[in-house]
Amino acid sequence: MGGTWTTQNKVLPDVYINFKTEAQALGKLGERGILAVPAHLPWGKEGVTTLEASTFIQNSLAAIGFHAVDPRIRHIAAALSHVNKVLIYRLGANGAVKASVVSGSLTATAKYGGSRGNDLKISIQSNIDMLGFFNVITYFDQEEVDIQTVEKAEELVSNDFVDFSGTGELTDAAVTSLEGGADGSGGAGEYTAALAAFEAEEFDVLAVPTEDSVIKSLATAYTKRLRENEGKKIQTVLCNYPEADHEGVISLKNGVVTADGLTVEPTYLVWEIAAMEAGANVNQSLTYGVIPNAVDVSPKYTKTELVQAISNGEIVLTADNGQVRIVQDINTLKTFTMDRGKPFSKNRIIRTLDAIANDISRVFKQHFLGKVSNDADGRNLFKAEAVSYLESLQDMGAIQNFDSQKDIEVLPGKDSDSIGINLWIQAVDSVEKIYISVTVR
Repeated sequence: MGGTWTTQNKVLPDVYINFKTEAQALGKLGERGILAVPAHLPWGKEGVTTLEASTFIQNSLAAIGFHAVDPRIRHIAAALSHVNKVLIYRLGANGAVKASVVSGSLTATAKYGGSRGNDLKISIQSNIDMLGFFNVITYFDQEEVDIQTVEKAEELVSNDFVDFSGTGELTDAAVTSLEGGADGSGGAGEYTAALAAFEAEEFDVLAVPTEDSVIKSLATAYTKRLRENEGKKIQTVLCNYPEADHEGVISLKNGVVTADGLTVEPTYLVWEIAAMEAGANVNQSLTYGVIPNAVDVSPKYTKTELVQAISNGEIVLTADNGQVRIVQDINTLKTFTMDRGKPFSKNRIIRTLDAIANDISRVFKQHFLGKVSNDADGRNLFKAEAVSYLESLQDMGAIQNFDSQKDIEVLPGKDSDSIGINLWIQAVDSVEKIYISVTVR
């Protein structure tokens, strides 16, 4: 008979056994690698579209209207070479007009509004093997993307590119283009909507590829609010906006020239720089990191100008023996205070501090919030999880000199349902400068 037990209160003589797994640390380092970008696209749904690196090649045409290797989206493909996911909020979807065409009893309408719908075509051909049936073929550019064999118009089902409507007999029709597709305006209001939509998503870095100072100011205020009021530790990458002067905002100064001779302006390169930041680990700096497939910079700067850019809180690129490298992985913070010293200008250190904030919050919400008593035992349990997490950071070289006996306190809060944590952390930076003294005898 036996069974399991909760308390030792059984009546019948027997063996009562509980099986459980060995306790594992809950406080594991969260994964990085999600980029969010509001972007003008001529195809795609309204709101946020998630592109995953593992399925991008298969899904990109239906999702954003271009194959993964299409040069028109090489900036998106470049970003996905560094991260697991890119979240795109389509600017210009609101108010976009769908392309369409009428062929006899059949109407074909583009799945999404936008100018890319004008590159869709359909044809209706009699099926040579089935009398009275027709092959209805959908083309995107010149590529066949769907074929259906039906007898009447109402038997057609929508595909990833076209919605069909109409009833009755079909008739042969040559390849016919859809027409009338147009993009929406994609104004400042859509950027506001994009930022609001992203707030409900999980991501590490936001890229805003624009030179509009109003939009850049909006993105900076958004970043500060999420970091300081909402507890969502993200960073944002902008083009030429060092005036942000904040550890949450990164400013890219110049672009690159690729191996095939294309000049990539900062508004496009910001996708890849932001993705590199999003994909970087907490124990990794991008200082002197290589920009893939780039052989030169545009514009070029002298050493004096590079020093000035770094002092101004800008990520600046330099050419070095046929490669392009990030001079220093910094953010725009340059006004230092007692609370925010110079280390806060280093993105590696910010990644570590942000990871601690995000991961401890995640562990608390998932495993302790409303589930553990706020007494000495409950607080010690939470402290043990925090210590385990911090020791894992120390093992991977993200922090150093952490002493679990001295450097963390978990105390009762002012209210009966609150706790307070005092934590002392020494984040590890990367070696960036070597000073050598040589004495010649």
